[in-house]
Amino acid sequence: MRCCRGTSESPARSGPDEGSALRPGEPGGRRPDEVAELRSGELAVRAGVSKDTLRFYERRGLLARPPRSGNGYRKYPLSAVARVRMIRAAVSVGFSIEELAKILRMRDAGGTPCREVRRLAGEKRERLRREIERLTMLCAGLEDVLSDWDVRLSAAGRRRAGLLQALAERAGGPFVAARPALRRADR
Repeated sequence: MRCCRGTSESPARSGPDEGSALRPGEPGGRRPDEVAELRSGELAVRAGVSKDTLRFYERRGLLARPPRSGNGYRKYPLSAVARVRMIRAAVSVGFSIEELAKILRMRDAGGTPCREVRRLAGEKRERLRREIERLTMLCAGLEDVLSDWDVRLSAAGRRRAGLLQALAERAGGPFVAARPALRRADR
């Protein structure tokens, strides 16, 4: 923890609204016009992540290791807020950390990875479509199984209905067959 104007920074801060800045008087708060660089905690709050996430991004090459102040604090440029938000947005639509590291290295070296980004996003969309199709088939099969089980339960009264055994007997049906066929297609 660091001291700010004589008070200790409190880790028990509830998360701010996305995009909010630290305010004077808040733990670690400085007026935005006073800030030329951000400490880890300030960047974390502004970007909506934890300090651990920032360190993880650094280790994985998504965020450049910042210089340190004389007392050891990391000093991030203001542009790091936008970068962390971009990383979070890309992860939220399915980009892996490894994919982002490769893309950002290319971008940081002056390259234009836009076509690669588009290609990867298209692949993710196709995988999602296949997964949705597989899940839809699975759902329809499960609805059939449940209907069958309801009939069996009604007929069985208080006796054993053999629900799992009935499931095994459906081995060639749409519910059981849907999973392996789609798994092979995903390879």
